[in-house]
Amino acid sequence: MLNKNKRSELIRETDWILLLLCAAASAFGILMVHSATIVDIEGGAPISRDTRTMILAVLMGIVLSVAISLIDYNFITKLYPLIGAVSILLMLVLFIPGVGVGPAERQDAKTWIKIGSALYFQPSELVKIGFIITFGMHLDLVSDRLREIKQLIFLCIHGMVPVGLVILSGDLGSALVFMAIFIVMMFCAGVQLRYFLIGVAGVCAAAPGVWYFLFSNTQKERFLGLIYPDLYKDIMYQQNYGLEAIQHGGLLGQGLFHGSYTQIGLVPESENDMIFTCIGEELGLVGCVACLGLLLLISLRMIRNGSRSLIKSTELMCYGMATMISFQVLVNIGMCLKILPVIGITLPFFSAGGSSNLCIYIGVGLIMSIYRANKEGEIVNLRLMNFD
Repeated sequence: MLNKNKRSELIRETDWILLLLCAAASAFGILMVHSATIVDIEGGAPISRDTRTMILAVLMGIVLSVAISLIDYNFITKLYPLIGAVSILLMLVLFIPGVGVGPAERQDAKTWIKIGSALYFQPSELVKIGFIITFGMHLDLVSDRLREIKQLIFLCIHGMVPVGLVILSGDLGSALVFMAIFIVMMFCAGVQLRYFLIGVAGVCAAAPGVWYFLFSNTQKERFLGLIYPDLYKDIMYQQNYGLEAIQHGGLLGQGLFHGSYTQIGLVPESENDMIFTCIGEELGLVGCVACLGLLLLISLRMIRNGSRSLIKSTELMCYGMATMISFQVLVNIGMCLKILPVIGITLPFFSAGGSSNLCIYIGVGLIMSIYRANKEGEIVNLRLMNFD
């Protein structure tokens, strides 16, 4: 048993602000997922399967995040070779026949690991956290050699391994998230601007090949639909209905559980990728601002923790987590507002899904562990100053 002083110290060193912000966002998300899935409730059950799964994932995630926060971050980061190896193995498991499965409409995709008859796990969600840890350590280890071309090549290989595996699994949305994390962490580590310009030139040169050989016909049509909406009405119906639902919400919305589009299931995936349309329709602009405000505060809190981090690797990990959340928010909202094509990126803390909600709290636990180490460092420094 911990004595009273130790318990109070553990409580004082916990980042309650971050944890409460995440819990508030998840509670908000659960409420909206429940509203979006009322139409799917069967057999007189009080809530849908999606809502039940999300509640369990969030509760498990919060407990796990607190447990991880109590672990010395040095212990976690020292395991980075093992974390990297496990991440690669998790992605490779997807390609085992009968294990990796994808959406019913995409037989070529293998994005989930099937566990038993009714349980599915999306490994890319956990691999995002693993990549943030391993890449942060890699950047720190070569921080004094970032001008060397050889080191930059190794860093690019490190970044492209998860990107390549995710693309092969058929999940282009997650591949974009990995690339965003990779770019921002490289920039924050101090890689020179000219290398990013070279990278942009390389992406532009590769774009035609990606369009013709990597994108499926459906993915191409989703891009073309933004330019020629009248020619691709069938492929754009999800975004068209989603945008109409948001517009119907106005300032205050049509009322929780009273969205005219949401409550008849008119917007496909309104509990998942398109959850923002449910918020906009039922809670209006006020609800949308509250949602985005919570997500902004979470990202800013992670950035703040990174800026106060004691060492470079954990600073970069905080920035990587903030990038993951911010990028997913930007792309998801862009999808719902018909600015970007639908590419299957969820809204953190709000979209339904056990894997995404559980794994994001693992990342939150890492940030809280870093925060705890920073607090302990501040206390030690304060004591030394007082002693002097």
